[in-house]
This record gives sequence, structure tokens and C-alpha cells, in this order.
Amino acid sequence: MAESVTAPSQVQATEMTPLRQAHTQQAKNWGLTEQEWRRFEQIQAGPRGVWSPHLDPLTALGVEAQTDQERQRYAELQVALEAQRTERELAYQNAYTAAWAKLYPGLLPIQGLASSTPVSSFLAPRPALFVEDGCPDCTTEVQRLQSADSAFDLYLVGSQGEDERLRRWARHAGIEPARVQRRQITLNHDRGRWFGLGAPGPLPAFFQQVDGQWQRLN
Repeated sequence: MAESVTAPSQVQATEMTPLRQAHTQQAKNWGLTEQEWRRFEQIQAGPRGVWSPHLDPLTALGVEAQTDQERQRYAELQVALEAQRTERELAYQNAYTAAWAKLYPGLLPIQGLASSTPVSSFLAPRPALFVEDGCPDCTTEVQRLQSADSAFDLYLVGSQGEDERLRRWARHAGIEPARVQRRQITLNHDRGRWFGLGAPGPLPAFFQQVDGQWQRLN
């Protein structure tokens, strides 16, 4: 009986099928086409991947959009995707906050969800304040906002995910623990978002999402 022989091209096609399936599923998860997913991979393989290594696909594509229409498309996709998970994340965040207050009543909570945008931002537009270590103006701005009884999400640029570093900055700036406990102020690691915005100008910087796009307020 003659043995069947599989052509090299057939073997290659078979071996690539799982990878293609994975790409198709990943693209679908983000509301993208396979072509757009490949574009995202190309972007992250270039300078943008070095500047902002942890950008999600929609932010990366939006930042590197080649036309206004593309930029608007990715902004709308991102808003829709973030809105879909609001209910689940809010329910968990409420449980998380209650558990934190019960177990660690004297310790400032750090925004603990994987999202780079706090849950509170999905429900109503809140300003985001980007700050850094060794920045007296950043401390002054935080104190001004507290005096005005403003709600905002604070992002410490360059915190490298170190919770105690973020807590130390908050204590030094005089952020009131009660405001953090009730989420009038949230403490967040920047995780590359500042550089994803193009790092326009010195810190502190005040931004707010308007129609799904971040706009500087100061």
C-alpha cells in the first residue's frame, strides 16, 4: 500500500491554523478585523511598542490612526467595549471596597482592577490627574482639588506598579484617606497611559474623556 505524502505547503498551512484561529478570536474580542489586529501587532513591534509597551489594541490603533475616521472608529469601539463591562466591574468593585474597609480599615486602597481606567470613569466623566515624584506643583494641584471638594482619578507616572510607592506619594500630598475610601479620589498606577497620550507638556496634567477621547484641561 502506498504511503500518503503530505506536501510541505499543506503541513505549513495546518501548523498555522491554530495561530490564525487565535488571531481571529483576539480580533473578534476587540471588535477588530484580522487586518486591524495585524496592524496592531506591527505597531507594537515598532517604536510605539517601546514607548508604550502595555497599550491595549484599541488605544494603540487609535493613537497611531492614519485618518480622523480611523481614530473615531477606535474611540467608539473602546467606549462601547468599556461600557459593556461596567456593570460587572462595578459590582465587583463595590464588593472589593467593602472587603478592604473590613480587613484593612487604616490602609489606602489602590485601584485594583486590571483596567487602566477606573470603574467610576465609565459611569460619569471624571478628570484624571497625572502626577510624578519630586513634583511640588503636583502636590499643590492635589491640595487645590481637595479644597474644592473635586472628584478625580490620580495617576502616578512611573510608579512601576509599586503600591507602597503610590500610597507614600498620596500621604506626602496630603490626600485624605476618607476620600479614597469612598472613591471620591482613586489612586492608580499610570501603566503607560501618560505616554500613550503623547506626554504633552510638563506635569501635573489634567485630562478628561470627552466623546471617548482624552483632552487636556490645563
